[in-house]
Amino acid sequence: MRALLVTSAGVTCAMALTLPLATSATAAPTPDLHSASSRPPSTSPASPGAGPPAVRAGAAEPAGSTQSLPLAPLAASSDRVAGAPAAQGLPQRDARPFSLVGVVWDDPEAELHGTVQVRTRTTGTTRWSEWQDVETHDAEHAADLGSAEREGRTVRGATAPLWVGDSDGVEVRVRPRSPEASDHHEHAEPSDHHGSAQPQDRAATPVPLPEGLRLELVDPGEDPAPEPARSAPTGRAAVTPAVFADTPPTAAVLLEALTAEVAAASAVNAELAELGATAIPALTQKETLESVNAAPGAKPYIGPRPKIITRKGWGADEKLRERNFAYTKTVKAAFVHHSATGNNYTCKQAPSVLRSIYRYHVKSSGWRDFGYNFAVDKCGNIYEGRAGGVSKAVLGAHTLGFNTNTMGIAVLGSYGSTNPPAAAVTAVSKLTAWKLGLFGANPKGKVTLVSGGSNKYKAGVKVSMNVISGHRDGFATECPGARLYKKLGTARTSSAKLQGR
Repeated sequence: MRALLVTSAGVTCAMALTLPLATSATAAPTPDLHSASSRPPSTSPASPGAGPPAVRAGAAEPAGSTQSLPLAPLAASSDRVAGAPAAQGLPQRDARPFSLVGVVWDDPEAELHGTVQVRTRTTGTTRWSEWQDVETHDAEHAADLGSAEREGRTVRGATAPLWVGDSDGVEVRVRPRSPEASDHHEHAEPSDHHGSAQPQDRAATPVPLPEGLRLELVDPGEDPAPEPARSAPTGRAAVTPAVFADTPPTAAVLLEALTAEVAAASAVNAELAELGATAIPALTQKETLESVNAAPGAKPYIGPRPKIITRKGWGADEKLRERNFAYTKTVKAAFVHHSATGNNYTCKQAPSVLRSIYRYHVKSSGWRDFGYNFAVDKCGNIYEGRAGGVSKAVLGAHTLGFNTNTMGIAVLGSYGSTNPPAAAVTAVSKLTAWKLGLFGANPKGKVTLVSGGSNKYKAGVKVSMNVISGHRDGFATECPGARLYKKLGTARTSSAKLQGR
């Protein structure tokens, strides 16, 4: 890949012309009241963007890998219904290290009516976990029917991914169940993916499992190496590193050479932070409003911009995603999700969880990029999700039927029977107050959306929803979990207050 020179971190258009990866099929809409810039870029020699850091192909990125193992029929169990299809799985076996698991199959339109359970062995030990449930219904987290992302790629059916931590052994079993029993199980509140499978109704005949079942074992790779703390020499830009809520702040670091892919993903945020920044800094209410191009006398309702850890900050491998960015016209609403990956992670592990989900979405499920526009961890850290620019109307793949003119926020964890941390709910409020405010949306208001087709609303149906809605409002699903869903009223009120309403 040829080397490229970036002469200004604040000139997005120049980056778009220089880097093919920064171009998109559709131009990114900008909010009517938002310039996306907190202040004009400085041209002083000591300011960010004054020097020309090189963009080269050899810059290090976190490695990662996916092991894809075909499932095989398992011996019949004593409670198997006569004539029912056989269960599939894998007996206990060794594996290369991995931290996240999921099951995929060939046909994305096929549903897995059954249960999926895994056991894993902690790396370097003989200690095996208990059986853990994997959420089987994940088709509702996807690109809309008929969209280019869905039709133009090899998309697969998939379960939700489950974070299991550093492991080197695995056992999996997939048991068929009747469609009626599956539907009842799906809309009941789960036990956050731990425990035993529910007893099967012997009177109902299970349907065959989908063809081509495979177990995906995802290794997120290493976290981005911390940059040495040093002052930026003249002509080089200092970058603010990502700082997590449960770790102490670190010093500013020098902007090193970036790959073209990383530079392209960073350039779309160049008016908010320096090229190569690992975090977009928070602004005060006054600083945020100064960035708005409002009519004289007008009062824009925009919350203070929160700190957002960029894709570079959590170590996204930009070579995995599709090259171009995809945009929608505006952002009218926010759909809140839980990732259903379980709650057994620390905030320091959140970047690893994100890299694992990202790899699972792209390499295992066949999506163009990470599905959600943003993610929030249990400590309240906010992360950039799908590439394209945090202040722009990026088209996601998070709420089947309602991806157009909306954004998706995934709270990392499973919240069917576990209360979401207050810090996570607060982060959702802060993020929506800012991002919805950029597009003139009232967090406590209602909005009419047109369904692109889901199991709850047919394509073309106009639906009135809350501006901040849960995934279950647009699709018949348990997501974002009953406990998180109950907190959305609090999020709406807090978000509107932050906007000054």
